[in-house]
Amino acid sequence: METGISILSSDKMGDEPHKAVYLLHGLCGRSGDWLDYTMLPAYANEYNAIFIMPEVARSFYSDMKSGPKYFTYVTEELPKICKKTFNISEDRNDTFIIGASMGGYGALKCALSKPGQYGTCCAFASPCLFLKNDLQRCGGALKFKEMYGDSLFRDFQAIFGESMHLNPGDDVLELAEDNAENPDKPRIYMSCGKEDRLLDDNKKYYGLLKDLDYDIEFEELDGNHNWQYFNEALERALNHCF
Repeated sequence: METGISILSSDKMGDEPHKAVYLLHGLCGRSGDWLDYTMLPAYANEYNAIFIMPEVARSFYSDMKSGPKYFTYVTEELPKICKKTFNISEDRNDTFIIGASMGGYGALKCALSKPGQYGTCCAFASPCLFLKNDLQRCGGALKFKEMYGDSLFRDFQAIFGESMHLNPGDDVLELAEDNAENPDKPRIYMSCGKEDRLLDDNKKYYGLLKDLDYDIEFEELDGNHNWQYFNEALERALNHCF
């Protein structure tokens, strides 16, 4: 698959196996956003870790019906490539997946789909936490277009097909329920801006996962759905992970 990727590592890394942090971008973003719009280059120097930032366009980290298999790329192909190229630890507790907005949804989907692969998941201002309910509430593809606009309508048709039936494993609530008894379920850190319209859904999702006995933490931070908030969320998440 042809796709972009950005890689960053600390100047202070030693010879021991490195931790891996997969950083996922948002819907209107690209792999380089974390480098361009946050203090990641400064934060990275504090940790013995490689930061891996894949490019997935507007795919919602899915194996698309009409497009590339981005979920397979991020969770299977990319880790194999990186482990062959870099001295990365094989321990799941040394593997983190972090995302903002669409990337937050993607981080949850990856970690809950492959809990034996990721020790910790961090998700900032995540959309689509109740995706199946949202699509059912719309009552069909055309109603979805009226509610959410033509651009997202086309995105979802490319991902899920013209009738927009979910692919298996795309509903992160069902994934969380399926893994509730899994001893390898990931630690989860979530946050959302106090002014973000997604706050209520994020708080509700946190509450449901808390009830499912996940090791989960949630923070409401000042701010909205923008890079000022995402930068603070990233700094706090890295402190939480390490």
